[in-house]
Amino acid sequence: MVDLMLYTVIRGLAVGVLVSAPMGPIGILCIQRTLNKGRWPGFVTGAGAAFSDLFYALLTGLGMSIVIDFIETNQSLLQILGSFVLLGFGIFLFRQNPAKSIRKAGNTKNTFTQDFVTAFFLTLSNPLIIFLFIGLFARFNFFTPDTRLVDYVAGYASVFGGAIGWWFTITYLINKVRTRFNLRSIWLINRTIGIVIMVMSIVGFILGLNSYFN
Repeated sequence: MVDLMLYTVIRGLAVGVLVSAPMGPIGILCIQRTLNKGRWPGFVTGAGAAFSDLFYALLTGLGMSIVIDFIETNQSLLQILGSFVLLGFGIFLFRQNPAKSIRKAGNTKNTFTQDFVTAFFLTLSNPLIIFLFIGLFARFNFFTPDTRLVDYVAGYASVFGGAIGWWFTITYLINKVRTRFNLRSIWLINRTIGIVIMVMSIVGFILGLNSYFN
């Protein structure tokens, strides 16, 4: 059972990072605040997004657990469908122009609470993230017949940990290169992550087909 929990934790960390890593509006906001106000305002912004991601992860997981028997019966098919979802998201991310998401930062000196709350609700305002969670949960087989309640708790905590870890790392790195960070850096991050997600989706699709027909 320890191996199962460790596996669940690893998958949860991967989901948390993959959900947080794309440089959409919240990523741009986090970078803006890090560049303009320093590392910790940027990190608190990311933390707000991470809590919102946890909310959607729980919402997705609870919704999926209602149909857990269907998921177990059609695991291979769901892995194939989840791979298609991830492929579409990867292509979208690869083609995204981060310059369109940038807005000039105002002169208002927000508190940490304001930074957190604005990021939380900005992320919460995008319910489409549920589809990304569905794709990732299906791709990583987050739900298995042997998963216990304690494993689910560890898994969701790991999703949050992966998200927080990403924002902690990215704000640290951006703060270190504040004088050299530009839009091209964001564009390269988007493309790199988009390629990684597309490769993962293709691998998942192949594995799903192999499992479905065998």
